[in-house]
Parts: sequence; structure tokens; C-alpha cells
Amino acid sequence: MIEPAIPEHLRQERTVPAKMPKNFTPQFSSYMARYPESTTDLVMAVFGAQFTNRRDDGKTSEALSKLTSFVSSELVDTSNQPRFHETASVVDASGYYNETLVAYWSSTAAYDRWTRDSGFTQWWEGLDPEKETHGWFIEVFLPSIDRIETIISNNKIAEGAVHLRESFSGPVLEHIYWGSMRDRLPASQTDPLTGSEVNWRAVECKSDKPRRVRVPGIRNLAVIRSGQDWADAHPEERELYHSEMHPTLTKGMNFLRDNGYEVGCFNCRLMDIMDPVTGKTDRDRTFGLAYFDELASLERWSKEHPTHLNIFNGFYKYVQKLHGVISLRLYHEVLVLKPEQQFFEYIGCHAATGVLTAVNGHPGLKEKA
Repeated sequence: MIEPAIPEHLRQERTVPAKMPKNFTPQFSSYMARYPESTTDLVMAVFGAQFTNRRDDGKTSEALSKLTSFVSSELVDTSNQPRFHETASVVDASGYYNETLVAYWSSTAAYDRWTRDSGFTQWWEGLDPEKETHGWFIEVFLPSIDRIETIISNNKIAEGAVHLRESFSGPVLEHIYWGSMRDRLPASQTDPLTGSEVNWRAVECKSDKPRRVRVPGIRNLAVIRSGQDWADAHPEERELYHSEMHPTLTKGMNFLRDNGYEVGCFNCRLMDIMDPVTGKTDRDRTFGLAYFDELASLERWSKEHPTHLNIFNGFYKYVQKLHGVISLRLYHEVLVLKPEQQFFEYIGCHAATGVLTAVNGHPGLKEKA
């Protein structure tokens, strides 16, 4: 049975109209994570190490091993350890190789206790940019439960923040129409979620000298993590995905990576899930991670830009060619964050790492009036 995307305990009388067309019925099923009603906030953290070149010794870096040691620390009570974490890698637009650990906590309080008890905060604050041989970065998001939404095509296998769920929803109504992403966010019932002027250019970080740069949050930053998993695809579907869908996806992600400032995107990484021990990438799983100045910018790119329309229309053709029987699993999570729900810090990283692209005033990035 189709059910509303927003669970009953988070529903409010709308003062901001929904985007759903009248008499709408979704063409296929998608599902959402249902978190315990007691959940007030979640944490998604991206910890990264940046190198000038990709490793070629078949191993992950000592830096990634160091990060992994914190999330598995025996000094931390199990209730405060991340509920889920995984590792991923990407070569960024500047040609630097980045290894990351992405982790999720069921509350800000649990995350704060983990940073203290694992020794992470003491270690991180003790890093000296002058002495490090590579860059480090942290990008942490702490959404209240009304500022995160997830959508997943399969209700059997969890991804990302879905690992923190209590259960899966049934098929949801607010899906596969323009504006459905916004309608699934509980905060959107009473808040237009508009952004504000980007004031990051006041942050001094243009020096070539290695340094530590902390970037303040902005109003209603929109973060999207969008994943693809074709591990269970049969040979015909796998061939179709590799020949048609994945190249189209890559073009869209590369546009956001290289020219995202045209549509309000600060940074985009199309990342390969990787084995934390061998360093080998999982060629069956990827995810895009992008930061937009506001939700409306993400919506406009999705609805209007040729690179995303090609992805959207290509998926429909993909489904049609497989007669509606697909094994490809898709998911995304979208966070729209208050300034205090964001934390960015970069140590010895190049000037186009993460949101530093915006801080350094890309000539095409438009400031809001």
C-alpha cells in the first residue's frame, strides 16, 4: 500500500504548498528509511586524506588506516561508535587522489562522545600542516531529523543513512515527479528552505603554504549523496549499464565537478567504493556526493539541465529495454542544513578541495543578492 513519505509524527499543517501534481500515482515503487520516533538528529561525516598521486602498491594509505582505527576504537562504548561506515576514493578535478571514510551516527551526542573517547579530536587538533606529507579534510553534517530524506529503489539492502533505520517504509507516494525530493523533507512543510548570500570569500586560504582552514556553514546548504549498485545485475543488464547508463551518469557528475558553479554546485565527487584493506575499488558500486548553495539549485539542475535530463531519460530507456525487470539498485539521501549543522576543515589541501572551491571565489560562482 502506498504511504506518505513523511511519517505521521513529523507531519505538520503545510504553510508551503507541496509540489505533487493532483491525482498523482508513481509509476514504480521506491522506499524510505523509517527512523525511531525518538530520533532527533543524525550525523554524516566525511573524513579524507589527499595525495598528489594515486597509490600503485595495491594497498590503502596509512592515513586511511589511521582514520579507520578511530571508528573501530575499543576505547569507545559501542553505543557511541558509528552505526555504519565505508571507504571510497576519487581522483578530483585537480588530479589529486583522495581516500575517504564516510561514517554515520544515530545522534549528534553519540558523535561528540566518539570524537572525545576515541582520541580523534586530540589527534586532529594536533595535526601540524607544516609537517604533514599530504592533505587532510573533514566535512561533517548534523541534520535534525526534519532536514534529511532518503529514497531507495530496493527495500532489502540498506545504503548510507538507511543503515540507521528502524524499518523501511512501504512504497511512498512522493516519488518520481519534479519537486518530490523537496516534498519528502519534513522541514519543507513550513520552510521554503531558501539559501542566503555566500560569504565564504572572507575566509583566507589562497596561500600556497600548507595551512589549516575552517569554513563556516551557510544557510540551507543542500547536500546530496546519490548511489548506484549493479552488483547483482545479470550479464545483459551489466553490459547495458556499462555501455549506456554509467557513461551518462559520469558526464553529469563531471559537469558538476568542473562547471558546477554555473548551477550553484560548490563541489561534486563521483566516488568508487573501495576495500579498506586492499585499496581495490568495487567496480559495482559508486556514489556521487555534491554540495549545492540551496535546494532550489539542485532542483533546477535536476529538472532543466541537459546533463541531468540525459541521466533521467536514460534511466527510463534502461528500464524499458529490460522490460521493467532490473537489478540495478539506486538510492539517494538529501540534507538541507542550517549553518550550525555543518563543519568543514581542511589541512594542507589544494584550493579546490570540497567547499574551498567556493571560498576561493571561482570566477563563475554567483553570489546571492
